[in-house]
Amino acid sequence: MATDKSSIYSFSARELGGEPVSLDRYNGKVLLIVNTASECGFTPQYAGLQKLHEQYAARGLQVLGFPCNQFGKQEPGDAAQIGAFCEKNYGVTFQMFDKIDVNGSDAHPLFKFLKDEAPGVLGLEAIKWNFTKFLVDRNGKVVKRYAPTTKPETITGDIEALL
Repeated sequence: MATDKSSIYSFSARELGGEPVSLDRYNGKVLLIVNTASECGFTPQYAGLQKLHEQYAARGLQVLGFPCNQFGKQEPGDAAQIGAFCEKNYGVTFQMFDKIDVNGSDAHPLFKFLKDEAPGVLGLEAIKWNFTKFLVDRNGKVVKRYAPTTKPETITGDIEALL
């Protein structure tokens, strides 16, 4: 991992299959980074995220899903179960990563960075629930943070502005 933490490209994460992925792979792409869960009231947002992926991937959007079990234990499965659930129920083809923590001392460094760059309501950094979304421009800079209640289809204007 590089020492320059001024963009998301200096981070890496493990995909569901366990292989490490440098986020530098997405350099020049617009990213929508989301902490996900399979047993959450917001889980149907997978469909909207997949639709964004299908609609904008050719223009440079990459949706990145990061399963998290920190909110109500709503992501209890292992990598194989998560992958099968997403594919079977929502046809997910965008990049899914290994389960991580997004808050606390064991939070993934990427999410520490995202929260620092785009604090939530009242400047609070902590992620409040599953399906918090971060929009990142083609230069790796965090542009905006969206609440879990924000449906993916409502942010198409922001995505198009960056594409």
